[in-house]
Amino acid sequence: MVANRGRDTALELAIRSLVHARGLRYFVSRRPLKGLRRTADMVFPGRRVAVFLDGCFWHQCPEHFHMPATNRAYWEPKIARNVERDRETDQRLTEADWRVLRFWEHEDPAAVADRIERVVRESAVDH
Repeated sequence: MVANRGRDTALELAIRSLVHARGLRYFVSRRPLKGLRRTADMVFPGRRVAVFLDGCFWHQCPEHFHMPATNRAYWEPKIARNVERDRETDQRLTEADWRVLRFWEHEDPAAVADRIERVVRESAVDH
């Protein structure tokens, strides 16, 4: 697990590059809310948009996730807790009037950048 990057993955770099090229500015790997110990991959604080780029294994993608056959007693609660934390994060941010965008690592970076741009540009400025 040490080899798994926490940030600056190839997907993150590709999407950030596309979004930046469209003139949008954001913070990288930042907590959207004070007191919430969760870090979003991209944060647009003035627009209250938090973007999460989820790995298929770690966040239990319905298309690609396969529970490891070995050491299930370890992996099942670990992955379940990740998914639970994701839902809790979404709920807390939504309750604080944030837009939450989640994308899977297998999604097309250009399509992801399109959606991010659309939501950020549509979001009200300075809540």
